[in-house]
Amino acid sequence: MRRLLPALSLLLLAACSGGSGESEPLPAPELSQPVEVVFDESGQPLPEVLAEIQVVHRGNGDEPQTLDPHLAEGVPSANILRDLFEGLTTTAPDGRVVPGAARHWDISRDGLTYTFFLDPAARWSNGEPVTSEDFVWSWQRAVDPETGASYSRMLSPVRNAEAIFSGELPPDELGVTALSETTFQVQLSDPTPYFLGLLTHPTTYPVWRPSLEAHGDSHVRPGNLVSNGAFELAEWQVRSRIELTKNPHFRAVDDVIVERVVYYPFEDENTEFNRFRAGDLHWTYQLPSGQFEWLKREMPEALMVAPWFGTYFFSFNLTREPFEENLALRQALTLAIDREILTERVSRYGEIPTFNLIPPGLPDYESPQPEWADWTQQEREEEARRLYRKAGYGEDRPLEVELRYNTSENHRRIAVAMSAMWKQVLGVRTRLVNEEFRVFLQNRAQRRVTEVFRSGWIGDYMDAFTFLELFHSEHGRNDAGFDNARYDRLLERIASERIPASRRNLMAEAERMILAEQVILPVYHYVTKRLIDPRLKGWEENVMDYHLTRYMYLVRSREVGAEEASEESDRAE
Repeated sequence: MRRLLPALSLLLLAACSGGSGESEPLPAPELSQPVEVVFDESGQPLPEVLAEIQVVHRGNGDEPQTLDPHLAEGVPSANILRDLFEGLTTTAPDGRVVPGAARHWDISRDGLTYTFFLDPAARWSNGEPVTSEDFVWSWQRAVDPETGASYSRMLSPVRNAEAIFSGELPPDELGVTALSETTFQVQLSDPTPYFLGLLTHPTTYPVWRPSLEAHGDSHVRPGNLVSNGAFELAEWQVRSRIELTKNPHFRAVDDVIVERVVYYPFEDENTEFNRFRAGDLHWTYQLPSGQFEWLKREMPEALMVAPWFGTYFFSFNLTREPFEENLALRQALTLAIDREILTERVSRYGEIPTFNLIPPGLPDYESPQPEWADWTQQEREEEARRLYRKAGYGEDRPLEVELRYNTSENHRRIAVAMSAMWKQVLGVRTRLVNEEFRVFLQNRAQRRVTEVFRSGWIGDYMDAFTFLELFHSEHGRNDAGFDNARYDRLLERIASERIPASRRNLMAEAERMILAEQVILPVYHYVTKRLIDPRLKGWEENVMDYHLTRYMYLVRSREVGAEEASEESDRAE
C-alpha cells in the first residue's frame, strides 16, 4: 500500500480515535466451554446436554422503529420479525429456502401460477388458525399505496401490483386468491426465478387483521401484537430491550427449545462488546472496528466473520444542489476515496473494497467493472482533481458538503476518514451530521436536508435484482431520488425476461447505468462480524445472515458449579 501523506495520516488517526483503536482493552474473559452435544434419533439434542435456563440474549444494533412487518425497515427490525412471524417460506439454519407457513406448493409449467398449501397446524399466537384469507388481506395491505410500505415493490412480480402502485387499480385486484381456507394462489405477471426466496421477506408476512383494526398503530405493542412465528412479543422497553417468549401455538413448537429471547439495541459497538465480555450477551450484532487482531488472538472460539450478501455505500441526493445535474462532482468524490485504506485501516474485518453495487458470488451474474477499478489510487486522485475542477470547484471555491450517517462508532470512523480523504485530495470542507436511526431514515426519505448520506443494502434474496430495484423511481427506499425512465423500463424488461442469459445481460446493463450516473459511492462488500457464546448452538454461517432463534439452544458448560449456575439465573432475570 502506498505511503499516506502526513496530513491524511493525522486525520485518519482522528478517525480511529475515541477508544476503539487496535488496543489491549482488558484480559480476554474466560468463556465457558460447552459440553459435547449428543443428539437423539430425531436429531434433537439430548436433555442432559441442555442448559437448565433457555434464554438467549442478542445484541441487535439500532432500535426498531416498528414491529409491523409491512412498515419496518432495516436489519435489526428484520431479525426480530423473523422470530415473531413466518411467511409462506422460511429459511433453514444454513440459509436454504424451506417450507414455512406453507407446507408445500405447486408451480405451473409456465411459471406464472404458484399454489401454496398452508400447514393445517399453522396458528396465530392467540390460537386462531392461519388462513389463506390472512395472506390475501395482508398482501393487499402491503401493496396499498395508503399503507406506505417502504418495500411494497417486493410484491411487484404479482399480477396487477404495478397498476396498484400507480393508483390505476384498487388493492383488491392484486393477483392473489384464497381457493380454500388453507389454499392460497398467486398469479405472477412474469416468471420470477427468485420468487420463493422473496417470500422470506417481512413484507410478505401475514398480519392479524382484527388487532390492527382494533388498535391501529398500537397493534405492534405488547398485549396487542398477534404473530404467527415461533415467538410472541412479551415486552418492549424502548432503547432498552425487546423480549419475546415462545409461542405455545406455533406449528412446530415441539422443536423450539429456547423459551425466551431478549434483543438489546446498541448504537455503540464498544458498549455491546463490553456487555459480551461481562457475560451479559450470547450474541453481538457487530464489533468495534479496532479490535479484530486482538479478538482473533484472544477470543478465536467466539469470533465469527463470514461473507455477507450486501454492499456498504453512500448515496448522493440527486434532487438538490450541489449534486443535481453535476455528474463530474459525484465522480470526483467517488474517485478521491481510497477504499483499501478504509477496509484495511478503518473497518478492518476483511471487507472487500469495491466500485460496484452488487456483491460477488452469484452463480449467474458478474458485475461490470468501471474503467477506473484497475487504476492506481494515484491515477484515480488525479482524475478526481480534474473532474472537481470541471464541476466548478477548486482552491478558490472549495465544496462545502454535508455527510450524514446514523449513530454508530463504525459509521463515524468511516465518515471521518472519508472527509479526511476529500480534504486531502480535493480540499473539500465536510460537515458531519450524526442522527439516531429513526430520524436518519426519515430525513433520507424526505430528501430535503440530505446531501451525501450513508446507505447500504443487504440482499433480500439471492439475485442481483434485489439491489437493482432499489433505484426504480417509485421504490420506497430510493432515497437518492434517482429518476430515470430508461432505467425503469430496463427493470420492467428484466422482470419479464424468461431467457437466463438475456436477463443476466439486462441486469449488467442496469448496474452499469447506476455506476455511470454515479448514483452511489460504493465502499465495500460486507462481512458479518460478531461474537457468539460457544454454548449457543444451532447458529450456522450463511451468506444471507439469517439466524432464527427457533433453531438455537444453549448447552451446559463442561463443569457447572454453584457459582456459575447462580450467574446464569441472574442473567436470565
